Amino acid sequence: MKKPLAGALLALLLTGAAAVPAAASAPRETVAQAPATASRTQAVAAVDFAGTVALSNCSGSVVRTPSSLPGDFALVLSNGHCLETGMPAPGQVIKDRRSSRSFTLLNSAGTGVGTLRASKIAYGTMTDTDISIYQLTKTYAQIQSQYGISALTLNDVHPTQGSSISVVSGYWKRIYNCSIDGFVYRLKEGGWTWKDSVRYTSSCNTIGGTSGSPVIDTATGKVVAVNNTGNENGESCTVNNPCEVDENGTVTVRQGINYAQETYTIVPCVGPGNVIDLNRPGCVLPKP
Repeated sequence: MKKPLAGALLALLLTGAAAVPAAASAPRETVAQAPATASRTQAVAAVDFAGTVALSNCSGSVVRTPSSLPGDFALVLSNGHCLETGMPAPGQVIKDRRSSRSFTLLNSAGTGVGTLRASKIAYGTMTDTDISIYQLTKTYAQIQSQYGISALTLNDVHPTQGSSISVVSGYWKRIYNCSIDGFVYRLKEGGWTWKDSVRYTSSCNTIGGTSGSPVIDTATGKVVAVNNTGNENGESCTVNNPCEVDENGTVTVRQGINYAQETYTIVPCVGPGNVIDLNRPGCVLPKP
């Protein structure tokens, strides 16, 4: 899992069934503020940091669905393992839990322009997927008016193999560029299993702190996945060393390769007013 090192060391103590705090030390300012855009190419020149956020231990982004309205309270997307309440246990779903977590909002250059605050954890899980969705105290219109920054839009269709993508980390102010190498039937890490995960090509060599980064399709500018893990040292199916399992149960380990969780499945679960409604038609996210 792509939390900073301190959080990853805590994660190694997991048995796979117990939730532990996702605590991590704050990023060192001399590193986190260093720009990392020099390697960007013209093909992804339109992708920048606007709308991304930095959490205390992870990355994230302000997101909207295609049907979200300007007056809706805004949503922030990150990973389930980045929750301040600790990593959800396998099978656990958190919904509508009060939160006052803060997020540093970034502009296109990766500069923090203000602090956003959550009113609640609207949804969080590490079962089937690895996502957290926070509802903020400000609307999209208020964020746009105060900071001149628009939310990123969640794509409502399955991503495509071979697509050019950018993984945008608000924690490290760094953008990784690569392509979707393929999709993993089941991705297992410790006690957790994720379905239909995105596998990157090797140039997206994401590091701790990039957890929760939006994965942006450079052709559309839309969010197609959320960055969450990678195999660090070649172990099989252990924490920080996910393994791929195909339909026949064959296990494959790809050391140094990183992964993300698709986000198109979130869209059907968001109803009027940006309310997470797990009973909506087409919503397949796990229920509490």
